[in-house]
Amino acid sequence: MATTSPARKPEVAGVPFRKNLAAHVICSECKEVPPNLEFDSHQTTCGSCGLVLGDRGIDMGSEWRTFSNDDQNSDDPSRVGDASNPLLNGDQLETSIASGATGRSRDLYRAQNKQSNDKQNKALMQAYKEIGAMCEGFNIQKNVADTAKFLFKTVDDAKAFKGKSQDVLIAGCIFIACRKCKVPRSFSEIFAVTKVSRKEIGRIYKSLEKFFTQNDEARKAAVVASGGTPDNVVYETTTSTKPSDMCNRFCNLLRLGYPLPRVSVELSDRVTASGILAGRSPLSIVAACIYMASHLMGQGKSPKEISQIVHVSDGTIRGAYKHLYAARERLIDPSWIEKDKGDMSRLPAA
Repeated sequence: MATTSPARKPEVAGVPFRKNLAAHVICSECKEVPPNLEFDSHQTTCGSCGLVLGDRGIDMGSEWRTFSNDDQNSDDPSRVGDASNPLLNGDQLETSIASGATGRSRDLYRAQNKQSNDKQNKALMQAYKEIGAMCEGFNIQKNVADTAKFLFKTVDDAKAFKGKSQDVLIAGCIFIACRKCKVPRSFSEIFAVTKVSRKEIGRIYKSLEKFFTQNDEARKAAVVASGGTPDNVVYETTTSTKPSDMCNRFCNLLRLGYPLPRVSVELSDRVTASGILAGRSPLSIVAACIYMASHLMGQGKSPKEISQIVHVSDGTIRGAYKHLYAARERLIDPSWIEKDKGDMSRLPAA
């Protein structure tokens, strides 16, 4: 048994606690000073005679541990598995049985596949995989993909739109997620990724917006009925995309340098406020503004180059530009010419 010399008590009341270096833990058999003690994760032993001095030591290491291939013998590994995924159903604590086995293992694999919870998660995982692949292939940020997955999970939990194809629902969720994350995409761009027609995307977009609004109201009503207090989280219906929201992205794709993105954004806002191109699509307004701003700033791009990026025909760009050229004195800010070195003489005649 280990012996400890008596600890000295503070003589003055109110003295803060300090480590008492006069107390020593020594081996009761060897009585060596200084003691030759060895400490591991749970016990203290004497390095000279092997006597166990304590078997209830406190492990000061991390409480988390995960046994995975990427552990790499790190100093602070995790002791549990991954956190539960809120985008999946169930407790997610089940054990997966590998396929391809024979005998009893094959029977266990088939029995596990019959569980409804596992089937639901498999369908969700397949949908999430498609959403992630589409967003990654379209160079959309991860937060947009996560938002689209959450929207799809909401629709799946409510068992809504059973007659709709999963591809149509995915396209609608991605379209709404882009608007919510302030990186809007046009119907044509979503069609290029999902292969769902523009008309179908427009229909499912309106239906999903109505469903999410009603689902949020029903959720809050259920909380109030149960005696709880509803949260302040409100589903905000997305608004139509403004041309200025897409100018920066298209200018970057066209490799147009400063200050052209800022000028094109301000020009598109002026065009929208004046109503010169009222009734035209946002893409047509964006393309015409970029065409005008690029020549004004001396970085001229042809209608064909812009049409390949914005996906608007060059004839549409020229037609919209005629209206902008006629109102150039009213649309062009003098500061663009004075500070940004623009020149109206560079503008091509309509």
